[in-house]
Amino acid sequence: MTEPGRFYTLTVADEQPQGLYLNDTDGGRILLPRRQVPDNTAIGDELTVFVYLDSEDRLIATTQQPRAAVGEVAFLQAVDVNSMGAFLDWGLAKDLFVPFAEQKQRLEKGHSYAVYVTLDNTGRIIGSTRLNRFIRDEITPSWPGAPMPLQTGDKVSLLITQRTELGYKAVVNNQYWGVLHNDDVRKAIRVGQQVKGYVKRVRTDHRLDLMLEPAGHGKADPLAKRILKKLEEGNGTLGLNDYSPADLIELHFGVSKRTFKMAIGKLFKERKIVIEDNGIRLATDADQRQPRPEKAPRPAAAISSKDSGKDSSGPKPAKKVYRNPKKKSASTLSLKKP
Repeated sequence: MTEPGRFYTLTVADEQPQGLYLNDTDGGRILLPRRQVPDNTAIGDELTVFVYLDSEDRLIATTQQPRAAVGEVAFLQAVDVNSMGAFLDWGLAKDLFVPFAEQKQRLEKGHSYAVYVTLDNTGRIIGSTRLNRFIRDEITPSWPGAPMPLQTGDKVSLLITQRTELGYKAVVNNQYWGVLHNDDVRKAIRVGQQVKGYVKRVRTDHRLDLMLEPAGHGKADPLAKRILKKLEEGNGTLGLNDYSPADLIELHFGVSKRTFKMAIGKLFKERKIVIEDNGIRLATDADQRQPRPEKAPRPAAAISSKDSGKDSSGPKPAKKVYRNPKKKSASTLSLKKP
């Protein structure tokens, strides 16, 4: 059954002055208006279209991309408010209607809101800002014994909806609520932004903690590519290394110092960079011909004054051992059996 508010791949069946008619999934036909027809489209071609209702509640197709389909959440701006409700710009010629009953608070023209796209009881597409009706706090298996729909480390789609004392509240995959804690935010984000994220943990209460970077070495690979690109686009050098301050690393790349060290360590082992006292640089052909070191050298600037004062050439002094001056007596307790 062809329902409004979704994408379909339909076959061109007929051409008329008003546009093309597409075969729907029920044996009927849906009009694709002339202004929406791609160039060089012929009868028998397949087109991916979005199906919605026109002003007379008839199914109509468009090749335009709305900002959200039925079952999805998007941050949309209110372009008009009247006695019936609010109308939001969702990327199509016909605005998305949000009735007053579906407004958590009265929407104001010019303001943007997180909106869930759904169908009302008559089958018309509407929006709702009452997200808790559709977005769940807890993730649960589809049936008893089934695996959780999300696991720690899974890549997910996030819509940032609210700033809180803990961090940011986000809609995960259009289905669940999750929390992005302040400690896990190392780059600028804002309410209304759609970003890729990861499940940091599924808590014992089945709620989600989120992060913006993959866990462990998984986040070093994309960062290594960014570092290499920055070196190639610049003069081949970068004034950061293992011993640079964490806040300076975060300022440049929006990641933790640990992640940065893993990334440049990976590049060093692949002989793509050389680590020096004042930063890193792209490896030359001569660098790559040298014997491969087992680990990255420690920059001289990172050696402390205490370490630099040691003479490593001579023998190490014997370690002084302190012994208990008291002698054992007959009254000394012992765990051994007599």
